[in-house]
Amino acid sequence: MSIQLVNLLEQKKTTIVKKWFDLVVETYQPDTSQFLKSRKDAFANPVGNCISQNLGPLFDELISKMNYETTRSFLFPIIRVRAVQPTFSSSQAIAFVFSLKEIIRENLKKEIREKQVADDLLLFESKIDGLGLIAFDIFMECREKVYSIKANEERKRTFSAFERAGLITEIPANRSSLS
Repeated sequence: MSIQLVNLLEQKKTTIVKKWFDLVVETYQPDTSQFLKSRKDAFANPVGNCISQNLGPLFDELISKMNYETTRSFLFPIIRVRAVQPTFSSSQAIAFVFSLKEIIRENLKKEIREKQVADDLLLFESKIDGLGLIAFDIFMECREKVYSIKANEERKRTFSAFERAGLITEIPANRSSLS
């Protein structure tokens, strides 16, 4: 990626990240979206705060070398919140990553038209695609954890119901299974 593209992205970072934030919160229901945009207090609005606190550093990682662990650490909290919300499919939960491409194209229209950064932009968009793959891995990891917790809870509930009904009893720990 050229220095020219990096400089342009750094100059327009505030605008790009703000539009990215707006786009992420617009994926929620309209009343939730309005709440996420309007509340700045981290305690009153932990989801909005999580998104706004991580998008900027995530964008910085994309501009720089994009260290996997660092990138994941900024992406994980955003995806984790979306993974526990059953209203999001996997594609809906991570689509905001790919929407960054359109936001950047809008903000670099003139430079792209003049072909100053078109080739470098394609390389940068490949990094965004990589970010999308990381987001998908995180989403699946979080959803698997949610389903595992639900399965364990259901197992405990079923065991307790059978135990209350006298259909099962636990074998005392000091009793040998061969006696």
